Amino acid sequence: MRILITGASSGLGEELARQYATKNNELILLARREERLFKLRSELFEKCQSVDIIVADVTAFKELQEKIKSIGSVDMVILNAGISLGHGSDIPTIEEFKNLYDVNVLSNHAILEILLPHFKEQQSGKIVFISSLASLFSMPSSKVYSSSKRALNAYAEGIRYKYKKDGIKVINILPGFIKSELTDKNEFNMPFLLETDDGVKRIMKAIEKEKRVYAFPLRFYLIISFLNLLPHFLREKIVESL
Repeated sequence: MRILITGASSGLGEELARQYATKNNELILLARREERLFKLRSELFEKCQSVDIIVADVTAFKELQEKIKSIGSVDMVILNAGISLGHGSDIPTIEEFKNLYDVNVLSNHAILEILLPHFKEQQSGKIVFISSLASLFSMPSSKVYSSSKRALNAYAEGIRYKYKKDGIKVINILPGFIKSELTDKNEFNMPFLLETDDGVKRIMKAIEKEKRVYAFPLRFYLIISFLNLLPHFLREKIVESL
């Protein structure tokens, strides 16, 4: 299987690359940090059929698309690249807001604009979006991040409906807190925090089973689902207490 993984130089993307590095797979690893990509390639080179790297800033859309064109078709793309603004209380600048949406939402479409015709032509392919449980409940300190992931959910849903007849599988993953560079900056207690390898194994199992939407850990998802059933005034009181 030929697999493209974005955000592959750290966190979930890096561990996904390690787990998919088998003799049956060809990996294409995309990220900004060239040194880390080369190091990861050296580590994985003998474990799988091939490892190619693409050094790219996913917000440089034209350059990104040219590099995606150069790889041709793939069997699966894992759209993992993502950033957050942390959990500060300040109002984000418009530049920060735009950059987060460029990375978390628009870069995915920039890639799929190139790959979808290939998937349609081969009448197969898997598109994996890495969203977040934060997309289901927006805290004041993560409003920009949560809204970007909620937008990603809507986009993934639309892509799934549009291309189902073309044999394209769309899988949307909504993880809770998993140890990574993204969560390392959080200075608060993260409920149900998972180790990176545990989180990645759950993601891979969901991909294998071709789950349309997979939210985990289950207990965290159920708590969020319950909160969303409450009247608005009760939710506001709970958020204020937190």
